[in-house]
Amino acid sequence: MGKKPATYADLEALPEHVVGEIVAGELYASPRPAFPHAIAASHLGSELTGPFDRGRGGPGGWLILSESELHFGEDVLVPDIGGWRRERLPEAPRAAASRLAPDWVCEVLSPSTRKLDREVKLPVYAREGVRHVWFLDPVPRVLEVFRLESEGYRRVGLHSGSAVVHVEPFEALALELSFLWDEHS
Repeated sequence: MGKKPATYADLEALPEHVVGEIVAGELYASPRPAFPHAIAASHLGSELTGPFDRGRGGPGGWLILSESELHFGEDVLVPDIGGWRRERLPEAPRAAASRLAPDWVCEVLSPSTRKLDREVKLPVYAREGVRHVWFLDPVPRVLEVFRLESEGYRRVGLHSGSAVVHVEPFEALALELSFLWDEHS
């Protein structure tokens, strides 16, 4: 007899110290991020929010959110950071989750989420039309940038260390990668 598909009730039953997601009927529970992961996600979010979400020192036109819950049919995903162009999402939803796919997501990789992010969630993002996906890996200090094209995602950037880069879809920002890592280590 086959395994029963996971439900939203299964997500709600998880302890608070884990992040739960459902993909293709399977429940994935990941521990809360370790400090390198949390630092990279927080720093990237703060770099993008001012110029792109708030329009301070940049073009504006985006809604940037951390750990938003996305509902795509039976799939429930929680990217580390997601961004919607304001022309597609003029106001933040009042609901707890969004059914509208972001234009961009960033997954911060960790040993416990690397396979889930790359192999399980990436095909769902493609299916839902997420145009840009970034993988930020804080331990080797690497940023991979992918763009959705007709044949699937194509890597359009690989950046590492302390480079200063202009990365789609946020090319207007000179992103200093060293700021994303824990500067005090």
